[in-house]
This record gives sequence, structure tokens and C-alpha cells, in this order.
Amino acid sequence: MPQWGGGWVPPAAPKPGVIPLQPLSLGDILGGAFTSFRRYWKPLVGMMLAVQGIGFLLVTLAVGIAVAVVFDRFSAVFDLPPGESAADEDVMALLLAFVPAAVLLLITLTVGAALISALGPAVIQEGVLGRPATFGAMWRRCWSRLPSVLGTVLLTGLIAGAPMLLLYAVGIPLVIMSADGSGPPAGLFVLILGALVCLPFSVWIATRLSLAPAAAVCEGLGTVAALRRSAHLVKDGWWRAFGITMLGYLVAMAVGYAIQMPFSFVGMAAFLPSVMDAGETGGDTSMAIAGLGVYVLCIVVGGLVSGLFQFGFPPLVLALLYVDLRMRKENFAQTLIAATAPSATAGAATPTAAAPPPADAPSPEQM
Repeated sequence: MPQWGGGWVPPAAPKPGVIPLQPLSLGDILGGAFTSFRRYWKPLVGMMLAVQGIGFLLVTLAVGIAVAVVFDRFSAVFDLPPGESAADEDVMALLLAFVPAAVLLLITLTVGAALISALGPAVIQEGVLGRPATFGAMWRRCWSRLPSVLGTVLLTGLIAGAPMLLLYAVGIPLVIMSADGSGPPAGLFVLILGALVCLPFSVWIATRLSLAPAAAVCEGLGTVAALRRSAHLVKDGWWRAFGITMLGYLVAMAVGYAIQMPFSFVGMAAFLPSVMDAGETGGDTSMAIAGLGVYVLCIVVGGLVSGLFQFGFPPLVLALLYVDLRMRKENFAQTLIAATAPSATAGAATPTAAAPPPADAPSPEQM
């Protein structure tokens, strides 16, 4: 419907799901991420809890086995008479016994990060088109794409972190030599200067490759192809991608902190009166212990709930940024519109081509 002065008003973009099918603004991306989390919280929370629960059980089992294997050596290391020191073989046996548990912890953290990185794009794939997403479907989807996503996570960390690792390998020995006076006193300055030089490069690489998990999930690409795809999409728009990514993480941290605060207040409300009552009743510590237990429970529950949002929200933002860049560079919006209503789009193609907007209407680049 024309406005005053005969201005042409372009039709509103269709919105079958969490975002309008057009190039997205910052508000569209953040709002779509919040809407996706609210609409699909069951598969999101279920997947994250399942991943964390499985990892916790595996690591706990590994630690339990290590403790059982070297249980007799604990007394030989920690329960010694005054003036005696533990034997080297006992200390080494304790350390070696817990190495498999440490390696398993590192593996579970890496695999868990890859699964959560795959979860965001898998949910957004359904959310953009307004389709339902179940826990079972998301579980199968994430596990089917795990090798490619895990490869992108590992290679991104290796490529982005290689300069910093090399710097530490060279700089830390210089700092140690400087500390005992046998080396140049500028070792610490070399380390700081190198960090200032390497950190921007690491951030630049990490941003260029940050959309690789979304490309691996949504397009079914392999590891290297997904990394190249991410670099191509972010090219010529690095600052925008970096800003939106950082803002997504900051929003996740702020909201997570806001979620945890009520739990902390409840825990403090239970703990402080119990401590005061224990002091007034002549040193009875049972109430103080009970209050401390409530406080610790509230902190743990609050940290778990806030952590679910802090871990789940940024992958949704990155997945929506991936969709936005494809719509801006590849006219992906038309593909999505055709996927939502093929017949309606086909029927409306001819009239739209026959009735272009007025000559004085703004071009898409100007809007």
C-alpha cells in the first residue's frame, strides 16, 4: 500500500521461523538466537546435559580406577612420619596412574565442545524454516557430523594457537633464564611483545574460521572444505563477524551471570542466618554446616543452569551469522523461501517479474 507522496513500500520478508528471510541486522541475529533457545530449549538443554553427563561419568570412572590401582601408595606419599620424604617411585606411580584420566578429560572436553558446536547449526537449520526439532533428531544429526566438526575445532585451535604456542616455547625459557640472572633480563619483555604481536593474528584466524562448524553441519562438508567455506564467507566482512561473535559471547556471559545471581542470593540467605544462629547457640556448628550445604547446592545448581545458556547461546549466534552471510553473498534467502512454500513461490515468480518496483525505489544495497 503506497504511503503519502507515492513512495513504494517493499513487501515484508517472510518469517516462517525465528528470523525473517532477508539479510539480517544485529537485532535479528541476537533476537533469533534468543527465540531459538526459547523455542528449542528441550533438545538444546537435553543434548548439553547428555554430553556433560556422559563426560562426567567417563572421567569419574577413570579417576576411580586410577585410585583403586594406586590406593596403597597414597599412605606412602601423604601419610609419612615427620622428617621423612616420599620415595620417587611412589610419587611417579601416583602421577602416571592419573595420566589416563587427564587424557580422557581432555578428549571428553574436546568432543563435547565439538558436539555443542554442531548443535547450534543443527537447531538453526530447523528454526529458520520453522520446523520442529526433537532430542533424538538433534542427537543423530550432531553425531553424524561429529568427525567433520571435530576436525574443524581441532584445526582451528591448532592454526590459531600455533603462534602463541611457539611464543611460549621460546619465551618461557628466556623468562626462567632471566629469573636466575644467567640470561638476558629482557626475556619477559620479549614474551609480552610477542604476545601482543601473535594475539591479533590468532584472533583474526579464529574469526575467519569460526563458521566452519556451521558449514560442516548445514552443507555436509568435510573438515578442510568447511574451513575454506568459512574463510570465504567471512572475507570482506571480518569486522562485522568479529563484532557479532564477541557480542554473542558477552551477551551469553551477562545473561548467565543474571541467571546465577538469584541462586547465589538464596544460598547466602540460607547460609548467613545459620552461621549467626550457630554463634548465638554456644558453638553448635550443625546449623552452619547445613547452611553451607544449602549454599554450595545453590551455587552448583546456579552454575549448571547459567552454564547451559553460556555454552548454548554463542553457537546459535554463529549459525545465524552463517545464514546471514549466505543470504548477503549468495541470495540464500530465495532458496529458503522456495523451501518453505515452493508452489506459492513458483506461482508468484511471473507477476513479480512483470511488476518491478518504481524507478525511484531504493536498491537492496541502499536499504
